[in-house]
Amino acid sequence: MNRGDLSSMSHANRDSIAPSGRALTLEGLRSLLDLMTTEAGVGAGLSLQLRSTDCVICPYGKSGTTWLQQMAHTLRTRGDMDFDDISRVVPWIESSTDLGLDLDAQQKGEPRLFKSHLDAHRIPAGGRYINSCRDPRDALYSMYRFMEGWFLEPGAVSLDEFARGTFIAAGMAPGNGRGDYWTHLKSWWARRNDPDVLFMAYEHMKDDLPGTIARVAVFLDVTLDPELLAITEEHASLAYMQQHKSHFDDKLMRERSVTVCGLPADSDSSKVRTGQVGESRQQLSPEVVAQLDEIWQQQITAELGFENYAAMIATLQ
Repeated sequence: MNRGDLSSMSHANRDSIAPSGRALTLEGLRSLLDLMTTEAGVGAGLSLQLRSTDCVICPYGKSGTTWLQQMAHTLRTRGDMDFDDISRVVPWIESSTDLGLDLDAQQKGEPRLFKSHLDAHRIPAGGRYINSCRDPRDALYSMYRFMEGWFLEPGAVSLDEFARGTFIAAGMAPGNGRGDYWTHLKSWWARRNDPDVLFMAYEHMKDDLPGTIARVAVFLDVTLDPELLAITEEHASLAYMQQHKSHFDDKLMRERSVTVCGLPADSDSSKVRTGQVGESRQQLSPEVVAQLDEIWQQQITAELGFENYAAMIATLQ
């Protein structure tokens, strides 16, 4: 089996890779993820010249990105599903060059759409931006489920260990260059009222899909007639996206992970799971929840004044 280009890893990190090619530790996970993009590829994405009509869908990971990609693409094309990967028609700024995609290639509809997970101060300037935030506990749990079975060997790293090594560690030392939940949230929160930014909460989107579609349509300058609303409600529904989940399972990134990391070709990279609100509360230990609450106090309450996530997003309604 091709184990990818692991020669750049330290011996310790190579030892943290299972026979399957998946990581056994968080250090091994980071080493694999580092192989997925190149400095030149990311640099090419960051140099993208956005037009004023372009729109970048830019939530933090596992906070509604794929859902918004599908929603926006449906609105601009009246329901096009002739693609094998949503990130082929709504390309990912940071990764597209390494995936062999031309960010300036003609797209299927107008406006041009892109995806990114970049903080507001790092994203290419000049376009428009749609961001959705999500409860950090739910985003964390969704991220863990996403990584386990693809980059992480199932059962090798517990949910609590994952939480401490990612969201909690980043909260103690944010802005380390890798991108973290706390820096991302604060950077886009500061821009939430800018005319070129549409800022929403994932939880509100779940509560009111038609209203969310209407807001996105207005922001994209797409005329929303009753037929288009009905099409978009269907295509952006959980049931529809689960039925067509092969369109949303990161096909291009999965193929690259096989080539450069040596991961199994049948790894589970599905992004469309349940999308439940509050599911993490039954999964995270009380100790980790308390640590996350402490990080919230340090990173958000101290700077922005919101006692908790619910209080923060209540101001968006």
